[in-house]
Amino acid sequence: MRVGTIVSLGASAALGLGALFVAKVALPARSNVAVAAAPAAVVSGVSVIVASKDIKYGERLDASHLKRVQVPRDAAPAGAFASVEQVLAQDNGGAPVALMPILAREALLPTKLSGPGARPSVAAEIGPGMRAYTIGVSDISGVGGHALPGDRVDVVLMRNLSDDNTRKVLQAEVVIQNVRVLGVDLNADPTSNKPEAPSTATLEVSVRDAQKLAVAADLGSLSLALRALGQAEVESAAPVGAREVVGGQAPAQAAAGAVRRRTPSTAGRSTITIVEGEGGAKSPGE
Repeated sequence: MRVGTIVSLGASAALGLGALFVAKVALPARSNVAVAAAPAAVVSGVSVIVASKDIKYGERLDASHLKRVQVPRDAAPAGAFASVEQVLAQDNGGAPVALMPILAREALLPTKLSGPGARPSVAAEIGPGMRAYTIGVSDISGVGGHALPGDRVDVVLMRNLSDDNTRKVLQAEVVIQNVRVLGVDLNADPTSNKPEAPSTATLEVSVRDAQKLAVAADLGSLSLALRALGQAEVESAAPVGAREVVGGQAPAQAAAGAVRRRTPSTAGRSTITIVEGEGGAKSPGE
């Protein structure tokens, strides 16, 4: 009785160990063989040329800037290049330059590149229906060089209304407001943050505003007024004359405040009229 029990227990233990071996070793091995035997799923992909490293604005491209990668067809950007040779022959066989910063592993697109052997084109930055118009400025009239590509400015005209070369009747008026700066001198980099003393400023304007600037440049001197970021309001700005700046009052108020005094008449002497507020004395014959 005792021997049979022991044999039965031993047999049960042996069967349990056998089942454990089959579950832990034999079955996974057969599964791995089945998986290895199954063919791998083939993903349909296309070649896309991407940047092999960061490319700066205005940098001329060569083969070291580019590499080809395979991406799923649905993930390929529209207009992407399929070969390095295609990128380097983008414009009549010439190597293009970057019109904007391009990050490593970013796809190369025609809109990000300019023509062969040229500096970055401002024309690529002009909005639909707009024009690029350049005016002459100095370090003072150009806002000290702080107006950078992408900023918005107002254009102010200063002119002399007097026909007499011996005196000036100055007046300042706003010609156009809220126009975008496309470039300062030859710098059209929208990522530039380095102020420089400018000699020219290229603005994005409508055809009508380009005409206004052409006339204004011949009337007097133009200067820029830098607007705050996000400020797009166009304000009503009346012309400002010298009397409003120096005298602290409008010309109409100055004329109303003029007081005429007459000196007593004496024999053999002419009467002199003194006009206060007009800065001079006149005799009746004048």
